[in-house]
Amino acid sequence: MATVAPLSAPVTSRSSAGRQATVTDPALVKRAVKAAALGNAMEWFDFGVYSYIAVTLGKVFFPSGNPTAQLLSTFGAFAAAFLVRPIGGAVFGPLGDRVGRQKVLAVTMIMMAAGTFAIGLIPSYATIGVGAPILLLVARLVQGFSTGGEYAGACTFIAEYAPDKKRGFLGSWLEFGTLAGYIGGAGLVTLMTSLLSTHDLLTWGWRIPFLIAGPMGVIGLYLRLRLEETPAFAAEVKKAEDHRPKVPLRQMLSGQWNTLLLCVGLVLVYNVTDYMLLSYMPSYLTSELKYNETHGLLVVLGVMALMMIVQPFAGAMTDRVGRRPVIAAGCAGFLFLSVPALLLIRQGSLLAVALGMGALGMLLVCFTAAMPAALPALFPTKVRYGSLSIGFNVSVSLFGGTTPLVVTALIGATGNLMMPAYYMMASAVIGGVAVWFMAESAGRPLPGSKPAVEKAA
Repeated sequence: MATVAPLSAPVTSRSSAGRQATVTDPALVKRAVKAAALGNAMEWFDFGVYSYIAVTLGKVFFPSGNPTAQLLSTFGAFAAAFLVRPIGGAVFGPLGDRVGRQKVLAVTMIMMAAGTFAIGLIPSYATIGVGAPILLLVARLVQGFSTGGEYAGACTFIAEYAPDKKRGFLGSWLEFGTLAGYIGGAGLVTLMTSLLSTHDLLTWGWRIPFLIAGPMGVIGLYLRLRLEETPAFAAEVKKAEDHRPKVPLRQMLSGQWNTLLLCVGLVLVYNVTDYMLLSYMPSYLTSELKYNETHGLLVVLGVMALMMIVQPFAGAMTDRVGRRPVIAAGCAGFLFLSVPALLLIRQGSLLAVALGMGALGMLLVCFTAAMPAALPALFPTKVRYGSLSIGFNVSVSLFGGTTPLVVTALIGATGNLMMPAYYMMASAVIGGVAVWFMAESAGRPLPGSKPAVEKAA
């Protein structure tokens, strides 16, 4: 796969302390951040669409007289994609450490776009019967396999391009892309819900958001093909005799068990709270609390817009005060404020719902701002993409992506509408333990890499 050389490339120089350092070009770094963030935005555009239109998809693909059964079936297909994410991570991660980050990220972009676009073409259950949910499941599995290499690769890509003192700020734009994609997908569904009749939405309207993924994928692929490899990976290639670093899967696991467990714990609290707020809460407001569907969607969109505004500032703060204090604050907040926030949401008034959701959103920013820089710093360059892919996707598959399904089932089994709060509190305890054992990485070189400094203007 051909690449076009960038306008300028990182060079080697001496830091103020006399150590050899990589000097990064701000223009090149900015372009790398855009290319990585756009892929994440497309992934979460699909998640936003799928989550916000879950009730409609249940009626299209899983006909049943029981709305709860329809919702569980839809979220079951949603969760199924996460079961293959570790497989995708185990394939794309080591491949990214061998042939390069840029090439693998181009492939994952193509697969994500194709899987999402395919959903928009699937006939309904009324047209082809049981084949409809089967095809939906296949498309979701393609998406899950590709996203197994997407987030860890995008984190790695930005982290290895960024100067050490700005890694938190630049990494935060990855989650800015997440929120932008989610707002785009959820906002489109909200607009369609308001403008289209129920009949039009069920017959053809639901397809539109998924079909948009095709053009988005082409744009993202173009941006990624214009980049070359990161300085850190280029250095590894230079050290390898045959110019292709050989990193067997067992090497990514052996000697990394403690770090992988730490990664799983951090990703667990990050993704349980993320999927709870952004994926599950719209359906919770509508299905469990019987809240006005349009009002609920608008509240969550408002919370995400607020998070987008705060995100870069929070990322810059992690460069000043460190990743550990910010992540620890998020864990403590979810532990002590999840119940009060959910009680506010259950009160039902628009103001109370907005305050409860807003509080959870601001706590979530502690993770979205810090994790893109903190997670790649756990692993050395030679195994960073692969090890992070494995740890991240195992945790997301077991805990994050299953959150809507598990919480819906728990509420159905117990009748306790406070289950979302208890689930977030449990994840916060695990995250707090992980933070305790986590080393601070702010302002420091990535393991296995030279110090990275920004080129003077």
